[in-house]
Amino acid sequence: MDIPRIFSITESAHRIHNPFTPHKLATLGAALRLEPGTRVLDLGSGSGEMLCTWARDYGITGVGIDMSQLFGEHAKLRAQQLGVADRVEFIHGDAAGYVAEEKVGVAACLGATWIGGGVSGTIELLAKSLDANGIILIGEPYWLQLPPTEDVAKGCLADSISDFLMLPELLASFDDLDYDVVEMVLADQEGWDRYEAAKWLTMRRWLEANPDDDFAKDVRARLTVEPKRYAAYTREYLGWGVFALMAR
Repeated sequence: MDIPRIFSITESAHRIHNPFTPHKLATLGAALRLEPGTRVLDLGSGSGEMLCTWARDYGITGVGIDMSQLFGEHAKLRAQQLGVADRVEFIHGDAAGYVAEEKVGVAACLGATWIGGGVSGTIELLAKSLDANGIILIGEPYWLQLPPTEDVAKGCLADSISDFLMLPELLASFDDLDYDVVEMVLADQEGWDRYEAAKWLTMRRWLEANPDDDFAKDVRARLTVEPKRYAAYTREYLGWGVFALMAR
């Protein structure tokens, strides 16, 4: 069980696998008014930066689930580096259908709502692990401006325009599911640049180290097109944010 190899390569140097910066992660933790001892579940936890830094800064405990063996190893190393290995646990596995053995105060899925078949299904899944009056965190893209054509949407790596909503419509969709939006922290341009542009140097270094790898031609093709694609499409049209929800 693992994620596609291209992601293991392009994001192998990332600590955060979405357009958030460390400052944005800290802002989110502060905005949630986390109390020491709060249990946090993170489905699709990547390299564990959210759980590890929140354990260090806010005293939470938590469990992260991710399909990537490499990112899971990075998460465990990060926990050791920050001195929180006794407070956070990282499990290599499929987060789809995962329900915590012990109820949590915060249940999160940041940028991986495919786990539950979309936003609605992921919220339903997270709710099964949540304490009464707990908070669900959903990290999700939205359109900054509506793409004029389906080709532009595909340039943003969406299958179609209908994949994402404009921000007001996304907030309204939570309302339709009978959840209050109680906080949100949105990625900024710097976060997007750091998330996307950092992949390019990683790919270049990987190509230098692995010239004879059968996968090298795929990585070379991606490195050639990605800066132009990102600047023309994602950077102009796509936003991303984390939305804190509480059931009514």
